[in-house]
Amino acid sequence: MKTYSIIALGLTGLSLAGCIQVRAPDKPIEINLNVKVQQEVVVRLQRDAQDLIQNNPELFPQ
Repeated sequence: MKTYSIIALGLTGLSLAGCIQVRAPDKPIEINLNVKVQQEVVVRLQRDAQDLIQNNPELFPQ
């Protein structure tokens, strides 16, 4: 009985092997990199604000 189960599983696997297809997509893959651009803008603004505070301490009392 165990042998029949193994044979049945093998035949099922062979019959499903023809159903799998691998092919390239019709449209090109698009990678969106807007996150990096936004991070650079935040870093630049932070540096500008830090320079403004250091150069004008009277505007920002502690």
